[in-house]
Amino acid sequence: MDNLKVTVFQGYLFWENIDKNLQNISRRLSGIREKTNLIILPEMFSTGFTMNAEKLAEPMEGETMKWMHQTAKQYDCVITGSIIIKEGGKYYNRLIWMRPDGSYEYYDKRHLFALGKEHETYTPGSKKLVVELNGWNICPMVCYDLRFPVWLRNVKEEYDLLLFVANWPERRIAHWRALIAARAIENQAYVIGVNRVGHDGNEVYHSGDSTCIDPNGNVVYYKRDEEDLYTFSIIGDEVTKTRRALPFLKDADDFTIV
Repeated sequence: MDNLKVTVFQGYLFWENIDKNLQNISRRLSGIREKTNLIILPEMFSTGFTMNAEKLAEPMEGETMKWMHQTAKQYDCVITGSIIIKEGGKYYNRLIWMRPDGSYEYYDKRHLFALGKEHETYTPGSKKLVVELNGWNICPMVCYDLRFPVWLRNVKEEYDLLLFVANWPERRIAHWRALIAARAIENQAYVIGVNRVGHDGNEVYHSGDSTCIDPNGNVVYYKRDEEDLYTFSIIGDEVTKTRRALPFLKDADDFTIV
């Protein structure tokens, strides 16, 4: 694997305002000064984490999808984050993996946050997504999925990078930090978590705490309490060397979730 250049945007999200969020993110991304392979945005980056899907959901050919294609093309990289999608009469918290040529894949959040009544509005996904980028196998997930290690288990070394887009509240941020580190160590993979900052429309505060942890549990990147656009590299050899020196994944249980 070549090294992978990753740009994370830990952003303030304007409550239920798609146009303002896309404008703000475009303005902030203009600060990218080096070639990047992947831009990661928070969960529901165009609206904030809202249950007002009837008003805010878009079709797959909607404004935000067009914006993602234009942005991926502009920076010649993949861009990812989750948005509210309506399809077949149902609503989804859907992570989009958008390539510069306009092709895309998606992952529907499997674990819906019942404490916030997400399950009353959105339909859960059932399929894990693993995508390839510059020789890396990457498994993107959404926020609450972080709490479910069986779903995230790196069976047969299927991925090298596990990433989470999130609207994770500050009141439970200790869990976020502990679980991201645990997922990196147990799966011998890089883990990147990109969260939002600021208060949402329900006056819930988000401190960000976006981070990247390497396969040995070391912190590569960490930022708290303010908007941040940051580009860093993750190292392919680090994954290979860790798994060769400590072949724990070979002793893991082999299973399939249906």
